Amino acid sequence: MNPSFPSAPVVERAAEPTEANIRELVYAFYDRVRADPLLSPVFDATLAGRWDDHLPKMCTFWASLVLGAKQYRGNVQQAHQPLAGIEPQHFSRWLYLFLDTVESRYQPAAAVRFMEPALRIAQSLQLSRFGWDYKIPAEQQALLERVAPKRARPDDDAHLPARAAGEPFPTRIIGKSRDE
Repeated sequence: MNPSFPSAPVVERAAEPTEANIRELVYAFYDRVRADPLLSPVFDATLAGRWDDHLPKMCTFWASLVLGAKQYRGNVQQAHQPLAGIEPQHFSRWLYLFLDTVESRYQPAAAVRFMEPALRIAQSLQLSRFGWDYKIPAEQQALLERVAPKRARPDDDAHLPARAAGEPFPTRIIGKSRDE
């Protein structure tokens, strides 16, 4: 996805997410976060000594989103509000590492089940942190364009607003698109 960062090691790519392979994904992803020079200080400032509590919670969160397990009880926005020093580059790096880790572990149809919610969550968190006029950084736009479904709009969707280039959802979630 981004040649300036080492890619995740490819393992046998699962066709479907399961609780077991979601756990493996979460632990592999957070191993990368903990080793990353940009993200590690931010996460360690909040989670030092609490990683053993955080990782199972993230497994439950992703299983709830992807498998519909509905076991996660928390507020994503509220949990991320107190984090000091978070800048756009942190979101970009988190997304890159997460999407790359997902892509290395799941076949494309299964990977999208993680990627679309990850993009929506990241955009929502950025919108709440940086405001409505926030512009998606170029590196995130490149990720959006890579993940965005490339499908023709059926006639019955003509009532929906036009999708901006690189936007994977029916309407923009973040303020300005790259073309504005």
